[in-house]
Amino acid sequence: MARQLDEQIIGRYPVGQRLRVLDVGMGQGTQALRLARAGHQVTGLERDATMVAAAREALSAEPEGIRERMRIIEGDGRDTGVHFLPGSFDVVLCHGVLMYVEEPDPLLAGLARMLAPGGLLSLLVRNADALAMRPGLAGDWAGALGAFDTTAYRNRLGLDVRADRLSTLTATLAGIGAPLQAWYGVRVFTDTAADGAGTPDDVEALLACEERAGRTDPYRGVAALLHLCGVRG
Repeated sequence: MARQLDEQIIGRYPVGQRLRVLDVGMGQGTQALRLARAGHQVTGLERDATMVAAAREALSAEPEGIRERMRIIEGDGRDTGVHFLPGSFDVVLCHGVLMYVEEPDPLLAGLARMLAPGGLLSLLVRNADALAMRPGLAGDWAGALGAFDTTAYRNRLGLDVRADRLSTLTATLAGIGAPLQAWYGVRVFTDTAADGAGTPDDVEALLACEERAGRTDPYRGVAALLHLCGVRG
C-alpha cells in the first residue's frame, strides 16, 4: 500500500515538494512517520490513547528534523472540522478506519473538505465484494456462504465490523467532490498468512507479486482490502 500511495503522490506532485499530510486514524503512526521521514509536514489524528502513546514514543526516537515535521493530535476523525480549516491539506489518509464507522459518509465528506483543490484522498477499506474469500480458502464453507450477501464480518480481533463495496465508495467519492482516480487491491495472496508470522526470506518476491496483483484484474477484485485514491476537484 505504501508503494501504491507513493505512486499516486509522485504522479500528482513535483518531486521534492513538501506536502501537508493529514493521517486520520493513524494508529501507531507507521505511515505518518514514513511520510515525515520523506520530508513532508504530517499531522496525525488518533482517538485511541494507547495508539497515541505508541506513536509519540516512536516519534521521540526520530531525529529532531523529523520530530519538527510531525504533530500528533488525540481526537476523533469525525471531528476534523474542529481541528482544521477546510483546504488545509494536500494529502489526507484514512487507512483501516471505515470498517469501524457505522455510517461512513459524514466522515468521508469531512475528509474531502480538508483537501486543497487537487488534493489526494487515500482510503484503505475492507473489500465487501471478497468477504467469502478468507473463510472459503480456510475451508469454512458455511462462513463463506454467509459472506456473499453481507457487508458485516468479524475481524481477527474478534470485533464485529463492516466492509465497503467498490461501487458504493465510487459513488460516494463522486458525491463529495473527490472522485475516484485509481484503486488497488491489498493482500491479494497473503490474507491467510498467520498473524505474527515472521518476514519470509523471499519478501521482495512476495511484495512484487502483491504489487502486480494489486493493480491487475481480476486479482485486485478479490483482495482482502481495497486502496482507493480520490482527487479533490
